[in-house]
Amino acid sequence: MGKPVLPGGAEVAVDAGALARRAAAGDTAAMTGLLRVLAPEMARVVRGVMGPYGADADDALQQSLVAVVQALPAFRGECSPQGYACRIAFRTALGVRRRAQQISENHKQELDAPEQLADDAGLTAESARRTALLRTLLDALPPDQAEALALRTMLGWSLDEIAQAAGVPLNTVRSRMRLAKEALRARIEGDPTLAEELGVLS
Repeated sequence: MGKPVLPGGAEVAVDAGALARRAAAGDTAAMTGLLRVLAPEMARVVRGVMGPYGADADDALQQSLVAVVQALPAFRGECSPQGYACRIAFRTALGVRRRAQQISENHKQELDAPEQLADDAGLTAESARRTALLRTLLDALPPDQAEALALRTMLGWSLDEIAQAAGVPLNTVRSRMRLAKEALRARIEGDPTLAEELGVLS
């Protein structure tokens, strides 16, 4: 499961931090190197959010990379560059997804055809349906709550990792998760089987 550190552990994270500092100072070569390091994990986040709107995933990733470049001067190093970039990727992809939904009105197709969500990650039909349901429910949540829930359930981040990436206290993340779960409970109370399928409300 994805975490805000790329495969390779602390050494890669330190290298990314050094690249981020140089890139923020205007080193274009460092910026290019940093984006190469960040892009795979950002792409994973974007694919996780976009689902059946995969045709827009490349655009969402490009927008995310541009947003990282624009936001980097404000990066204070309080979390890993990967965590910082993944949060930007999540919010950008969620915005692209929501705009695509408004245009296509494709909610029913997403839920009725979970096989469309099976990608190179090898999702089963059951896990694809679970992911589709979660994506649909995320659309109704405020961004902070949706982000915390998605990073926890889609990427498997710990609450500590989410707090570090978001630059907020652990209790704030716990509060966001609680509010998200309460909102989801209210949303699916008419269909208790959804809670079991999602596995996030216990």
